[in-house]
Amino acid sequence: MPKYCVKLIRREVVAEGTLAFCFEKPAGFTFKAGQFLELTLANPPETDAEGNSRAFSIASAPSEHHLTVATRMRDTAFKRVLRSAPLGAEVQIEGPFGNLILHSDSARAAVFLAGGIGITPFRSIVFRAAKEQVPHRLFLFYSNRRPEDAAFLGELQSLRTENANYTLVDTMTGMERGSFWKGETGRISKELLIQYLGDLKGPIYYVAGPPAMVGATQRLLNAAGVNDDDIRPEEFAGY
Repeated sequence: MPKYCVKLIRREVVAEGTLAFCFEKPAGFTFKAGQFLELTLANPPETDAEGNSRAFSIASAPSEHHLTVATRMRDTAFKRVLRSAPLGAEVQIEGPFGNLILHSDSARAAVFLAGGIGITPFRSIVFRAAKEQVPHRLFLFYSNRRPEDAAFLGELQSLRTENANYTLVDTMTGMERGSFWKGETGRISKELLIQYLGDLKGPIYYVAGPPAMVGATQRLLNAAGVNDDDIRPEEFAGY
């Protein structure tokens, strides 16, 4: 797998405690929406036992002119260095890796179940779907504690106007529906899925988020009669 040196071109806050980092897209680098890359810091001023490399889902769509990754900003040497790196700083990337990509059978809906920073591969997939007008029905269930914690929430909401085949179900576990929050509340549940999907046995399910959330969601789907062959999980540990 080839390795590339790329420059940091922008960083921005995309949720409380969450930063997105945009890098140049090197010539010849191609990927499928939903894949990830490995990012390695070059000669960092500090390091720790976790090392100088991390795997990140690519949050940008293949058609975008840069590569974006996003992460919760824990207090580790790697993230302190990344947070303070000047624009123009170089890092090494390797990839792409992974098979969390949209299935080819457009007769079956795709259901994306994201918790927190697990949204990153699904942002890439739904933006690619809107750009290329893929025929699949897409349902994105996105769970966070509060809107302030939900990375990319505004643009995911705006995408509703660009793709009639796309449904966003944004739900908050730490809020009650009221004058401020008009969306769903509570965790992703069997009842919430049935409300929007009806028959749960037809779609292909993609699950990304913290290990506990991924495991609980897989058990929920299994209990509802969904076969493991129709569930594609990806755990985001340590982020």
